[in-house]
Amino acid sequence: MAGNDKRRGAKRKPGTKKGMVVGSGGQRRKALEGRGPTPKAENRVSHPAKKRADARKAQQQKRERKQSTEGPELIAGRNPVAECIRAGVPATGLYLAHGIELDDRVKEAVGGAEDQGISVVEVPRTELDRLTGGALHQGLALQVPPYDYSDVRDVLEHAVDSGMPPMLVALDGVTDPRNLGAVIRSAAAFGAHGVIVPQRRSAGLTAVAWRTSAGAAARIPIAKATNLTRALKDLKSEGLMAVGLDADSDVSSDELELATEPIVVVVGSEGRGLSRLVRETCDQTVSIPMVGGVESLNASVAAGIVLSEVARRRRR
Repeated sequence: MAGNDKRRGAKRKPGTKKGMVVGSGGQRRKALEGRGPTPKAENRVSHPAKKRADARKAQQQKRERKQSTEGPELIAGRNPVAECIRAGVPATGLYLAHGIELDDRVKEAVGGAEDQGISVVEVPRTELDRLTGGALHQGLALQVPPYDYSDVRDVLEHAVDSGMPPMLVALDGVTDPRNLGAVIRSAAAFGAHGVIVPQRRSAGLTAVAWRTSAGAAARIPIAKATNLTRALKDLKSEGLMAVGLDADSDVSSDELELATEPIVVVVGSEGRGLSRLVRETCDQTVSIPMVGGVESLNASVAAGIVLSEVARRRRR
């Protein structure tokens, strides 16, 4: 009979009783192992605290990846390089191709770089082709660090300290860096105190924007707003009037009576113009009078026309 230790050949050695002993958790290979102390909430699978911790870690890794990909920009071309050095763009290096023709622009760039303590490095033309990504560099390229954007509040304070009625320019979804650079150049030329770009869905101050601005980005502060609509509302609460460029507006830029007041000119994207929320936030929208047959203007051209009109009225 099973379990009968009285029959012949069925005797057990002492201490080999089957089953568990009270408090032992099992014996030998069947013994239970303790789990140890209870882990923290953020280390427990499926715990809300762990999910929050994982999300924070993922965001940190994303920021680190973004920072690692942000490197110096190269401005290519003799005229853009000479203009940027003349304007005092914070550069870290000037690259010259071997055997470059030393015309007036190259001599000015090299002399200005040496005066500003910018290192001048001669490299083979093939290496300069690689560094500039095949851009038309004409044997000259300027290395600039990633742009250090200002805060919207700092730009406003800079405008107030100028002693003139503040005039700012805000871009709503302008994604072409050439347009960004051209708007910055117009803003500097017509007396604007700063430019505001949204953090998302907008061109940044890349080498292309630096080149198009012809160094103007070094003379005028540029701020990055997390939310453009909120930034415009904050500026309005400080006494500025928001004027948006809209081709469908019944008010012409020739009738812009707000030009002499504290103002922020809002320029829409190349295709769809102003977004709905930004348009609703503006105190007034204006259009540029044009002859028939032309639907719209480039964003930077439209911005230059309106800023010129604002500057003309302020001179009067």
